[in-house]
Amino acid sequence: MKQKIIRNARIVTATEEFTGCMVVEGGLIRSLERGGTSVSGAEDWQGDWLLPGLVELHTDNLEKHLVPRPGVLWNAHSATVMHDALCAAAGIITVLDSVVIGDMDQGGTRSQTQHVSIEALHECRAEGLLRVEHLLHLRCEVSAPDIVDVFEHYADDSLLELVSVMDHTPGQRQWRDLGKYRRYAERYGSFNDAEYEALVQERRIHQERFAMPNRAAVIAGSRARALPVASHDDTEVEHVEQASEEGIAISEFPTTVAAARAAREAGMGIVMGGPNLVKGGSHSGNVSAAELAQLDLLDIFSSDYVPASLLQSAFLLQDTAGWSLPKAVNTVTRNPAHAIGLTDRGELAPGLRADLIRVRMSGGMPIVRAAWHRGERAF
Repeated sequence: MKQKIIRNARIVTATEEFTGCMVVEGGLIRSLERGGTSVSGAEDWQGDWLLPGLVELHTDNLEKHLVPRPGVLWNAHSATVMHDALCAAAGIITVLDSVVIGDMDQGGTRSQTQHVSIEALHECRAEGLLRVEHLLHLRCEVSAPDIVDVFEHYADDSLLELVSVMDHTPGQRQWRDLGKYRRYAERYGSFNDAEYEALVQERRIHQERFAMPNRAAVIAGSRARALPVASHDDTEVEHVEQASEEGIAISEFPTTVAAARAAREAGMGIVMGGPNLVKGGSHSGNVSAAELAQLDLLDIFSSDYVPASLLQSAFLLQDTAGWSLPKAVNTVTRNPAHAIGLTDRGELAPGLRADLIRVRMSGGMPIVRAAWHRGERAF
């Protein structure tokens, strides 16, 4: 069985950073040691960082390829393959493609893409077209009338690893600011004032009627299948308390410091978006990831809508929050993997999967020079 030997690499484990060498064989990490090696054929990394392959729990990047322009639906297989290539180039070796289910727009874009995207994901995997491992994250819009039926349709999907419950009704959670919500709602076309008010009223009626029973049904269905569940956009302490009582272990994108503190006290993992840190704040006007990191109220980063932000966020944590590189790297590798029960990856240690990335700084930013999935070159 062919070995791959790496030397002169800046190895980042879950707890420390050192210059050393690594041996990979059979898709696994066989050994890693400090110092050099005299073995012939060892690959000299010239001081580049050797990190675990990144683990992504929530990305909307596939959707951007499926709908490259408002009203334009792209071929799902082509979109999936291009999304996969971008993930590999960003160092993301395990990616949970987040697919929104539940139609709030009554025939809108997401209702048109939810089924074809999941079908294409399975077919591209089966045909061996993908460079990295793609799994599934179902984002369940609990105010949507059809959410329970769609959830039950996909709840036993073999790729499903995470379910999140979310409520994007205007006036609460992510969209407390109705002005920002209007700008978001008009991304595909403007409303007059009467049309906008009618939209908001309809969303609120749906929330009052459907949100609580739908949320309970999705959580019960997930628990019955031992699927981890995340609560999306927790804003009030009461939101976190509700999630904790429901047995939810992940708070995804809390919008306030108070919610993040409550999540920490409840023992929930706290997820924030990489673009929030890279761009210096939330595009929705919510709490900044930098502030939560400085308060040590952050466990996991998601690249959200920019795959490259995942690696960038880990390195930025050193400057914005004074974190060590191993602690920062854990937010994009070990922590997300363990949050959904994937304990065979996410760190550099003997016996774990050889999901690896080679990183070098350029222009003040970390750049992925190469990536491996189970020891096989992916980028």
